[in-house]
This record gives sequence, structure tokens and C-alpha cells, in this order.
Amino acid sequence: MTPIDDTLRAAIQDSVERGFDEQVAFTQDMIRFPSLRGAEHAIQDHVFRALRSRGYAMDRFPMDPAALAAHPGGAAVTPEHSDAPIVVGIHRPRREAGRSLILQAHVDVVPPGPAEMWTHGPFEPVIAGDWLYGRGGADMKAGHAANLFALDALRRIGMQPAATVYVQSVVEEESTGNGALMTHLRGFRADAVLIPEPEDEKLVRANTGVLWFRVEVRGMPVHVREMTSGSNAIDATYRVIAELRALEAEWNARKGAHPHFADEAHPINLNIGKIEGGDWASSVPGWCRIDCRIAFYPGETAADAARAISERLAAFARTDSFLSNNPPQVTFNGFHAEGYVLEPGSEAEAVLEQIHRVVTGRPLESFMTAGYLDTRVYALYDRIPALCYGPISQNIHGFDERVSLASLKRVTTTIALFVAQWCGLEPIEA
Repeated sequence: MTPIDDTLRAAIQDSVERGFDEQVAFTQDMIRFPSLRGAEHAIQDHVFRALRSRGYAMDRFPMDPAALAAHPGGAAVTPEHSDAPIVVGIHRPRREAGRSLILQAHVDVVPPGPAEMWTHGPFEPVIAGDWLYGRGGADMKAGHAANLFALDALRRIGMQPAATVYVQSVVEEESTGNGALMTHLRGFRADAVLIPEPEDEKLVRANTGVLWFRVEVRGMPVHVREMTSGSNAIDATYRVIAELRALEAEWNARKGAHPHFADEAHPINLNIGKIEGGDWASSVPGWCRIDCRIAFYPGETAADAARAISERLAAFARTDSFLSNNPPQVTFNGFHAEGYVLEPGSEAEAVLEQIHRVVTGRPLESFMTAGYLDTRVYALYDRIPALCYGPISQNIHGFDERVSLASLKRVTTTIALFVAQWCGLEPIEA
């Protein structure tokens, strides 16, 4: 595709600038929705209306648990799983002259934690200097709005993509990845995908796989005065955690075999994200459970990683005087997602690199990220260039999550110019 000329580039950049105040206001509106897992219905209605009002053909559909269970990349549909719909707005050109594109974002956010730990309320979208604060603002409602307003910038100058563009709004990105997988199972396909996650204006080159799992330990409850005759499930769980840490260390020691991870200090992270146990301070606890997340290297299957965890804990239990008769129960209750490597050399990456350099004045950097990304669906199953690239941010999943507005404007400009060059443009019919 021939690079766009300087006159058109300047017109698109100016159009993004003219629409940016409206874009920020739209992003703030999105932050105000407390779209925690299972509570994304209202924001998906909001997204649906925003896309439909712009004239896109619309599709809205639920999760299909049977189809997800049958797919190797599908995660368990537990009672906690969201039943909010997936929303897709479809732009179809008058004549399919360019290359098609998926622009995707997720609306689900992680819990904010204690509100008093935030400078501003987690769902109060406050602007202070260059930063827009709020839970989910960076991860990734700012990117979600950027997708929409990049296309608006083209419409504002009387142009539209000369290829099909799917604007996808998904849920379950923070828990299973099933939302993005459902768009694949629904049959949406394109020549490339761009997902503007908060990646500091860099391109993700490699991404770990991720597993969620729960370990349940049973104890022998007795009165605390006779605690030596019982077995403390919480104490036993500490021993299980120590064994999981040993497994984590062993997986990290294998990083040299994975080129994109070899120079990382600690690419494989185990998180004990939640612990519950016991019923009474003066009773030896008879139960404890932990919810865990662990990464694994691309090229390894989720099934093999899950099997390694189950077998490791079973072997450990046989060496423990109490757990040998009360082995811990392991269930996989979320992410069952494999990692990927974005091989260099695609034309989509070349276009992004060129546009990024024009907008920022810097070469495009790439890096490894050790978290889950929906781009895995398109890299592994569609086998298309899967570009994850988005704005500078701070404290995602933490207190005072925030996104840089200057960076967001640059990223929106980059997306608009990328669409113009990748898809080509045609005039909007009167």
C-alpha cells in the first residue's frame, strides 16, 4: 500500500486534534461505568449505541459455553463468568479495495480495592495535568475510545476505510480471554488486528501464556487448646505455596531457552491473588483455598502447564505427613491461554513502524510482556499480524491508575493513519 501523502496525513492529524476533547469526554464517560466482571452490560449497551449512531452494522451476541469448552484456547465458564454480550460494529466499504482490520478493546476492569487508597474515587475520571485517572481508564477504556475516534477522525474529513473494519468490544479479558475467543468463534476474520492496550507506545513482540487455578486444602479442626491433635489447613496451605514458589523458580530458570525472555530478570510470575480459610479465631481451621495465577512460555501448551502444576502438587503432597492423607484439590478456573511470539517482517508491522515514527519522531520499540493479551487469539488461531500497541500509562491494576493524554492523542493519530494506509480510504457517499 502506497504511503499516504503529507497533505492527507496533516488533515488526519488535525482532525484527531479537533475531536480530542470529545474523545476525552467519551473516555471519562466510559470510566464512570464500574464495569467489573459480570457487570459490563450497561457499558456494552453504551458502546452499542455509540457504534450504531455512527452507522456501523451491528452484531451483539452472548458467550457460547459449549463452543468455548471445545476450543483448546477456551477457559472454564464458571459461575463467576460474565454473561455480558460481545458487541461488534462493522464498517463495510462501498468497494473492498484495501486490507481488512480488526480494532479490538475490552471493557471489563479489575476490582479497585479500598476506595480510600485512591487519590480520587476509582470511577471518578479526574484529569490532573497530563493524566486521566480512573480504574480501567488506561486498561483499556482509553484505547477503546481511541479505536472509535480514530475512525471518527477520518469521517470528519469526509473519508472512510476502503476495506472492512470490525470494531470489537469484548469482556472477560481480565479473567479468561473468552470474549476475544468468541469473536473468533463467531467467524470474524481480517487481514490484521490492532489492540491498543497500555503498552507505552511500544509493540508487544512476545507474550506469556497464563493459567488461573484454585488450590483447596482440608484440615482437621479442633479447639485451639488441643491444636497439636488437629491439622491447620492454613499452615498446610503455606507449605503448598512454598512448593508452588519452587516450581516458579524452576520455570524461570528455563528462560535461557526462550530468546525473548532470556534477558528478563523474572519472566514467569506466580501470584497468590486471593486466600480464604477457617471459620473461627479459636478453632484450628479445617479448610483453606487460594486462587493463583501463573505464566508460562510461548510454545508451551496450556494443557501441559496445567498438568505440570497438578502433578507437582500431587507429588509434594505424598511427602507431607498430613497432606499425604488429605491431598490438595486443584481446579483450573480461569485463563487457560497460551502465549505467542509476533514474528517480525509482516507488512502490518512495517506500516505501524512507519506511522509511529512519523507521529512520535522515534523508531518503534518492541518488548516482551508477561501478562495476558487478547492478541493471542489472532496470533495463534487466525495466524494474522497481531499488533498490541497503546498509550503510556501508570499503575494499571493498582491504585491511581492513569493514562497520559498526550500519549493517547499520539496513539489515536497513529491508529487513524494506520487505518488510512492499511485499509486505504474512499470518500464517504453523500
